[in-house]
Amino acid sequence: MKKKMDKILISGLIATGIVGVEHPERDFPQELSINVILYYPLDKAGSSDRIEDSISYSYVAKLLRQSVQDSSFYTLEALAEHLAEQIFEQTPANALKLKIEKSNFVTKTSKVGVEIFRNRPV
Repeated sequence: MKKKMDKILISGLIATGIVGVEHPERDFPQELSINVILYYPLDKAGSSDRIEDSISYSYVAKLLRQSVQDSSFYTLEALAEHLAEQIFEQTPANALKLKIEKSNFVTKTSKVGVEIFRNRPV
């Protein structure tokens, strides 16, 4: 039987925190744009119409904003790993795709960022 790959989507979430290698990035919190896809079977919630049978995108959005605010990483890569760990600790998601972007820090770019895909640790 094929495993279900339903998705819960959160796009364009703005979170504020310290991330960067050196001055001026580490001098003040900056806005980061986060997109996350959570892979989780949604058929039960589709039948029951109960949030308890799904993953609350409101809860995940609050978790991401708080985690970014409370952290201070040098790289977006480390922040992305941290956020993935937080999601797996706090939700039943089977896998996730997470993209983090920041604006106006690399000359002649509108945004730079990272995107990771992780399966739930066994």
